[in-house]
Amino acid sequence: MIEGGVIPQRRGPLVVRSQTPIVVTIDGPAGTGKSSVARALAERLGLDFLDTGAMYRAAALVSIERKIDFTAEPAALVREAIAADIRFDWNRRPPCILAWGRAVNDRIRTEDVEDIVSPVSAIPDLREHMVEKQREIGRQHPRLVTEGRDQGSVVFPTAAVKFYLDARPEVRAARRAAQLRELGENVTDAQILAEIMSRDTSDSTRRMGPLVRPADSELIDTSDLSFDGVVDLLEDRVRARVAAL
Repeated sequence: MIEGGVIPQRRGPLVVRSQTPIVVTIDGPAGTGKSSVARALAERLGLDFLDTGAMYRAAALVSIERKIDFTAEPAALVREAIAADIRFDWNRRPPCILAWGRAVNDRIRTEDVEDIVSPVSAIPDLREHMVEKQREIGRQHPRLVTEGRDQGSVVFPTAAVKFYLDARPEVRAARRAAQLRELGENVTDAQILAEIMSRDTSDSTRRMGPLVRPADSELIDTSDLSFDGVVDLLEDRVRARVAAL
């Protein structure tokens, strides 16, 4: 079972020509370990790390804290999300997500945010705003490991290396439930499994930025792999791919 954490660099930063951009995308459904794997992979390779899911979670938090009914007033949520200036503090490792200038890393991982992040992230104008912010981050940080639902398919379609992480639904539910319990939430695996299945359907059928596996991505099933095993595998693949560029 994947467990989060930053893995120390073992082979040193990725060596490429000084002006060569390297973008590694990691897409996949909830509970596959994308965020923790991407963070550790970036650390090992000496690349920057972009957690795009945190950006949409921060927008969901805006809806909660500003008491906005995003189903009735999506434009109001978009305005408030823009006003909240959702961004990362790149001086921290890993980068810290900010809203209203406040660090919200832990707050955006709670169940009330989890419950609404999928429909919030499907709002077309919000998604358009976030995609442009992510592309701007890519321009500012051209050596990047980025994770999400549409990074290889929409945001960075020409990325040098693309992965699609997946796992059996019951495994993903157990991982997510454990994460929520660590945050003090009272949840069951069965409850989270139902939510994950519903979210999968929502994410894969939405009009903008649907969850799809990019045709040129490598599928990695994390169901029976340890956290170290997944990061090891991805690190080997990236180093081999970059060496061939």
